[in-house]
Amino acid sequence: MQKILIPLLDNDVAPRFDLATDVLIIFLVWVKGELVDREDKVVVFDHASPEDLCRMIITEGVDTVICGGIEDEFYDFLTWKEVEVVDDVVGAASRVVMAFMAGELRPGAVLYRCQE
Repeated sequence: MQKILIPLLDNDVAPRFDLATDVLIIFLVWVKGELVDREDKVVVFDHASPEDLCRMIITEGVDTVICGGIEDEFYDFLTWKEVEVVDDVVGAASRVVMAFMAGELRPGAVLYRCQE
């Protein structure tokens, strides 16, 4: 099972990792390179805390964090713990997830449609 975490601001990737109170966790099950199951869960914190968020990422066994801005301290900690961090991403969470699943998401990606 692959786990992806995205800090949210409404339905978009939150511009700052350390200020997000809502996070989307996506559970993906792949078999022979094909997606066979997906479950989405939103977790709401009562206050923004990058330390609590990092703790949850590690205890939940999250494989990949997709976020907007993230401070070096938290980026370094997560990558040291072997969590992939795709940062500087802007856009609607749904579009970001589709790009990630297609293997097309890169740091610095801006994923908005003209009408969004």
